[in-house]
Amino acid sequence: MAGRNGRTVRDLRRANRTAVLQRLYFDGPLSRFELGPATGLSSGSVSNVVADLVADGLVEEAGSVDSDGGRPRTLLRVAPASGHMIGVDVGETRVRVELFDLTLTELARAERPLTQQRYEVEVIVDHIRSGIDEVLAAAGLAPERLLGVGIGVPGIVEHTPEGGAVVHGQTIGWDAIPLESLLRTGSPLPGSVPYFIDNGARTLGQAEMWFGAGRGARNALVVLFGSGVGACLATPEVEHGRAVEWGHLTVRVRGRRCRCGALGCLEAYAGAESLLARWREEGGAVPGGTDEETALTAMLAAAYPAGDTAPDPVALAVLEETAEYLGAGLSDLINLFQPERILMGGWAGLQLGSRFLPAVRRHALSYALRHPAEKVTIELGRLGPDAVTVGAAILPLADFFSRGGRRPAPDPESPPPAWRTALEDRVPR
Repeated sequence: MAGRNGRTVRDLRRANRTAVLQRLYFDGPLSRFELGPATGLSSGSVSNVVADLVADGLVEEAGSVDSDGGRPRTLLRVAPASGHMIGVDVGETRVRVELFDLTLTELARAERPLTQQRYEVEVIVDHIRSGIDEVLAAAGLAPERLLGVGIGVPGIVEHTPEGGAVVHGQTIGWDAIPLESLLRTGSPLPGSVPYFIDNGARTLGQAEMWFGAGRGARNALVVLFGSGVGACLATPEVEHGRAVEWGHLTVRVRGRRCRCGALGCLEAYAGAESLLARWREEGGAVPGGTDEETALTAMLAAAYPAGDTAPDPVALAVLEETAEYLGAGLSDLINLFQPERILMGGWAGLQLGSRFLPAVRRHALSYALRHPAEKVTIELGRLGPDAVTVGAAILPLADFFSRGGRRPAPDPESPPPAWRTALEDRVPR
């Protein structure tokens, strides 16, 4: 039965379960007494919802605390083993697959290095499938127990009703790749386990906003600095963040050619791939036969040597120029979105780290308008190189919470009669 606002009793029950689950997840363990003010629910509603969640195995007791003159209060928490998610990071140097329990504790991991043909679609699909098989086998987990698989990819992700997620990855040569359909074909997972595919910068932003340096911020920008660059905008209007193709902002008219084919993109100056290319073009001693992470480590060691060794002037000059381009790019984000925080993550951003950030910050604030620049902080992300994978796993977790902690029901062969649905909505819970 629907009320005046169009919400049914079922909708209300789902919202109440979501509210209790989320408060226990982020702030628990909590007692029933504490859950009332934290969720805005009455004590009776809290008791009913908690009883329901305990019966479903989603919530368990976690000790007790003394109360003021009364009986000790039982603490409750989300049961870690009540759900499992897989997160996948399709990165520049490897495909990383991780299995998590409901509290995002890592249970198993698989990594597949990427070579020169790193973005061939068949190779990526095979790496994801075999990685999923490996982590499930390592943990001894049945595939049907998964809440879902989240995947962070480079590029724009379009969600279509026919083929699911389609990836437009211009910089990696992916033109409308039906990634979800390809994964479903010959998948090790049953059809009841959903895939959640999104831009890698958005999954990084999701992780930092839930658990990292963005937690508590009303609005923030999370920057992914790897082979290329991207960003995720998180605001109250876009609760789980929105990826923006920041790396393809034009910073120099008729400038260097970017991987996307255009001229003068920020990524052509600020991504790790272009940074190393510019060092090589200027005569730098870029180590041969190594991946980008190893080469960037060598560049940092040359620019900032230990002891009394003189720095490599070419490496230092390229890094300083890159800091200015990156800072100028951040100033555009500051002027456009006026965020409280900007967080820099991604493997290259974290590798450059504290040596690089002060220069980036200085240039960003000098190029930005004074008023929004005075209100923003620019810092490193806190979740390390696994943040994209964690954020990918959050995608099925967030969906699970939005449904009140219920798994998606299989599609029935025929819809139930309208009278049965109406009666179910009238039953108090």
